Amino acid sequence: MLQFPVHIPFVERLGLELHRFDGGQAELQLDLDTAHLNSWQVAHGGVLMTLLDVAMAHAARSLHSKEPGHGRGVVTVEMKTSFMRPAEGRLVAKGSLLHRSTTMAFCEGSVFDARQQLCAHATGTFKYLRALPTTRGRATKRLQRQDDAA
Repeated sequence: MLQFPVHIPFVERLGLELHRFDGGQAELQLDLDTAHLNSWQVAHGGVLMTLLDVAMAHAARSLHSKEPGHGRGVVTVEMKTSFMRPAEGRLVAKGSLLHRSTTMAFCEGSVFDARQQLCAHATGTFKYLRALPTTRGRATKRLQRQDDAA
């Protein structure tokens, strides 16, 4: 298991694990817990969408993994998700960078269940940023690196 390059409290709270982060590829894994389930006792769609979003975002950032601080951050601009089947057991999310420009990344991601069946698929568009504008553009928030969180 790898350490996430940036501090994301929500991702840590969910228990996501980073297993690959290089060459336009990322892989996350999650052992489902009762807190991740919906009323049908399978993975909640929001958990699957978060896995897909984080896997694709890390795939987009992975080309900069050798740069200090792992390069620029990304924010999700658009995401389209399709759910194929209920997800149970240990989940694996794989994200791939399909194309990038100077400011944008176009990615896809898939979530597989413990039997390696495809449960959900997504495409997403991400914008590369060095800082996040806040309060009418007058201030910015820096990307919180993992080293900053300690």
